Amino acid sequence: MKTVSIKLSLAENVKSFVNIVNKYPYEIDLRSGRHVVDAKSILGIFSLDLSKPIIVEIYSDDCDDFLEDIKEYLI
Repeated sequence: MKTVSIKLSLAENVKSFVNIVNKYPYEIDLRSGRHVVDAKSILGIFSLDLSKPIIVEIYSDDCDDFLEDIKEYLI
């Protein structure tokens, strides 16, 4: 499992992020405070506080390609 922080400030960013996440077969969760949602769920992401950094939990050790795809959101 790998953990990184991202920032999704605009609705277009959320849509683009979900499209990227859905290309990968492994599970990816987003954590904001005590709330955890599936990263493949656009409604779940909008239920989080997007004004703060979001923790991405990737349940795969072979996720370098995914991290490369989301590098514009990494903080």
